[in-house]
Amino acid sequence: MSIQDPQSDAPAMRGAPIGFVEFVALVASLMSLTALGIDSMLPALPAIGDSLGVVSDNSRQYVVTAFVVGFGVAQLVHGPLADRFGRRTVLLWSLGLYVIANILCATAGSFAMLLAARVAGGAVIAAARVATIALVRDCYHGRAMARVMSIAFMVFMIVPILAPTFGWTVLQFGDWRAIFWTVAVLTLGVLVWFYLRMPETLAPENVLPITPGRILSDWRQTLGDRNSLGYTLASTALMGALYGYLNSIQQIMADVFHKPTLLALIFATTSVTMAACNLLNSRIVMRLGTRLISHGALSVLILVSLVHLFAIEIGFETLVSFAVFQALTLGCFGLATSNFSAMAMENMGRIAGTASSVQGFLSVTVGAVFGALIGQAFNGTTVPLVGGFLLAGLAALVAILVTERGRLFRPASTAPVRA
Repeated sequence: MSIQDPQSDAPAMRGAPIGFVEFVALVASLMSLTALGIDSMLPALPAIGDSLGVVSDNSRQYVVTAFVVGFGVAQLVHGPLADRFGRRTVLLWSLGLYVIANILCATAGSFAMLLAARVAGGAVIAAARVATIALVRDCYHGRAMARVMSIAFMVFMIVPILAPTFGWTVLQFGDWRAIFWTVAVLTLGVLVWFYLRMPETLAPENVLPITPGRILSDWRQTLGDRNSLGYTLASTALMGALYGYLNSIQQIMADVFHKPTLLALIFATTSVTMAACNLLNSRIVMRLGTRLISHGALSVLILVSLVHLFAIEIGFETLVSFAVFQALTLGCFGLATSNFSAMAMENMGRIAGTASSVQGFLSVTVGAVFGALIGQAFNGTTVPLVGGFLLAGLAALVAILVTERGRLFRPASTAPVRA
């Protein structure tokens, strides 16, 4: 007998304005530009540090952190813009500005200039999260939205798997600046594709004015909705651990396991499970429901992190054990967060852009701070990273317990979905 999720079954889907496969591929490509902007830099961090005179190895992590901070904060701006001017207009402008930001990174003459350009790049491409999620919510909701997001995340996760290899390959033929030039060209390609194929999805009756009163009202609605706030906080905790991983993995490979040349391989090995789990989620979410899957995945994540910490304490940590444990952890992360995002948006249909921006601001900005703390705590071992995942999992569990009033693994109450 399948488990029904009443909130997710209301009949209010419009469907994609273009073919389903192309729609998912385009959504994934838009979202992938963010991952490409982060993960392709990882192999280049030592070269960037050497070229721009960065003394401390930990300070090189700011190339990642600066981008993520700009990405998180700017989402508060993109949401109201997407609800007023439409998803298409905001995305087109943002993609164009992201091309320019990457050119500025490629030509930066100092570390400070590079960080400033990275903040700007993160800020403009934040629309690729906010407006894209709003675009998907315009067409789907509930379990159907979770399915679309899972498939998109599966495609999207190919980029983190390949991005370090991409960055390493570029470094074989040029310097770190060539990575930014290549990202600029790829962004231009997505811009042209989006311009030619994707119409506006914001219904005219849902266009909202940009006024302080309206924006504050929508912020209050987003933060006052139990699902929206609770599952956003759960996502925030897990995103913090993921950013800690991104900040730490290059140094872990170089300083803990002394295998810096295997960074791309290990990164791909530990990331491929996220893609696989998102594919799995797209196949089972309509039958099992978002809550059963995400709550179960979070529980396994906590258990795996505990076992991993125990293995480290007894001296069992090796490169192989690290890759296996981290792959399991990130697989659980993928199952949990794709469903958390859909549940957070369940009642946000009318204000999808602003709601997505507030949720993104919290999950990315606060997550980036938590991730930076994990990264800066690197001490030559994997303990800070694994401990960070454990703490993040426990924090997410607390947020969900409060949100669901202690009801885990069970369907939601029969509250109506707001289209």
